[in-house]
Amino acid sequence: MATKTTFLTADWRYLLLANYPVEASVLRRHLPAGVELDDWNGTHYASMVGLLFEDTRMLGIGFPWHRNFAEVNLRFYVRRKTAAGWKHGVVFVKEIVSKPAIVLVANTLYQEKYVALPMRHRIEASPTGELTLDYNWKIKGEWNYLRGTAAASSEPMLEHSEAEFLAENYWGFTRRSATKTSEYEVVHPRWTIRTVSDFSFHCNVAALYGSEFVETLQQEPRSVFMADGSAVKIMSGEKVL
Repeated sequence: MATKTTFLTADWRYLLLANYPVEASVLRRHLPAGVELDDWNGTHYASMVGLLFEDTRMLGIGFPWHRNFAEVNLRFYVRRKTAAGWKHGVVFVKEIVSKPAIVLVANTLYQEKYVALPMRHRIEASPTGELTLDYNWKIKGEWNYLRGTAAASSEPMLEHSEAEFLAENYWGFTRRSATKTSEYEVVHPRWTIRTVSDFSFHCNVAALYGSEFVETLQQEPRSVFMADGSAVKIMSGEKVL
């Protein structure tokens, strides 16, 4: 087996996850070949995620004006069976950044679903330590947002919990065509999390993700939390089908 190389390193910080039960039928058209939908206690999830990339480097090189930026994505959860056991991971429906060069590289090399839109964000600590998280993106002339207030203190994720199922995924899977799939490994330590209050979300779902996601993302999320994040490594991708 060829030695994997590190394609990208970064610090992922302030990951705000809003998690929605979703019907399997909504996800199947986005499912890569050779992987299957994963579930937690019989429920499939889609998550809206906002996060910061900091000190981003591709192949060890940090490019000017592309080191620090926000991303908002919609993802769902899958697994792939191998001789060594199950690989649990995510599939991205769409990833939003403000950097066209990031879009070009990710979509060309990884066949991901990145789009470039105007974005802004605000991360602000209160005197008592709570964190205001505010991720914004603009589509069709309107600002959309993902917002919440994270608790001042972090706590470890419980084993076999919903949060662990949603946050501890170390593989990304990409649908290259109806019959071809790539995977890449994401390496990071186990994260701590914070409870989130005052959550609000406004999005032109149909324009961004298609009408099939409107019902899912218009309901109240089953859960919302913030992962503190860490340094991460994204390894070079490989074709599995």
